[in-house]
Amino acid sequence: MDQPICVWPVAATLGEGPVWVERDQALWFVDIKQQKIHRYDPADGGRRSWDSPEQVGFVLPADDGAFVAGLQSGLHRFDPAEGSFERLCRVDEDLRGHRLNDGVVDPSGRLWFGTMDDDESGPTGRYYSYFRGELVRQPIGGFTVTNGPAFSPDGRLIYFTDTHADRIWRAPVDRDGKLGEPEPFVEIGAGNGHPDGPSVDSQGFVWTAQFGGARALRYSPDGELVGMVAFSVPNVTKVAFGGADRSTGYATTARLFMSDEQVADRPQAGALFAFALEVPGLPCPLVSL
Repeated sequence: MDQPICVWPVAATLGEGPVWVERDQALWFVDIKQQKIHRYDPADGGRRSWDSPEQVGFVLPADDGAFVAGLQSGLHRFDPAEGSFERLCRVDEDLRGHRLNDGVVDPSGRLWFGTMDDDESGPTGRYYSYFRGELVRQPIGGFTVTNGPAFSPDGRLIYFTDTHADRIWRAPVDRDGKLGEPEPFVEIGAGNGHPDGPSVDSQGFVWTAQFGGARALRYSPDGELVGMVAFSVPNVTKVAFGGADRSTGYATTARLFMSDEQVADRPQAGALFAFALEVPGLPCPLVSL
């Protein structure tokens, strides 16, 4: 695969949640800590940003033409034309200091996302799903930093990441969104960075970004490491599949936990990167509101 190139030196503190939106032919992502939503248009290099009223973990396209944004307090409908946010539901009201983190849409249009302690001080993270106005707390959690989920191409397997424990889990899921028994999928060895956002390509292979590992890894459905993309910056947070044929990988990165000296040595930290893929990804379904 090609060496990743910087396509937007956005200097994100915590770039996250890249998603290719088919109707826009654009890559959307967020900077959680700077409370920003970003859009990158590769056709003309266009860049646009919106302010969020709270920390924002993800922004995903909805079936009404708008987006669902995972703000710190809960899910909101985000209208980029107006720059407006309308609350859909609150999340984790019983836990102070929590925020929403990563999210994904399954093939049926059900939104799945995780929550976590913003200080990363305890294993209080939870996972939820949201479908047609109904929020459901899922029977997985107890993680300090939740990442994912991600789904197999047929939607029958869910992958979710316990970042601090350096482990990716998976579980069967039925068409009604009910989970089976989770099992370990991959454990990342100590010293190789921490598994951050997972993604699944059209062959059902699982990509995981490595925070602190300066790379993204690709695993077969059997958990075998089959590919790696090296980056020039340490904190890679998630890979998305974009472009007209979804054969371009886009990766968000972060400056979080880096000293001024480290940033000066790696000035592209926090940038959006792109690289060529040998296997394309799948389109992102629309959240069913």
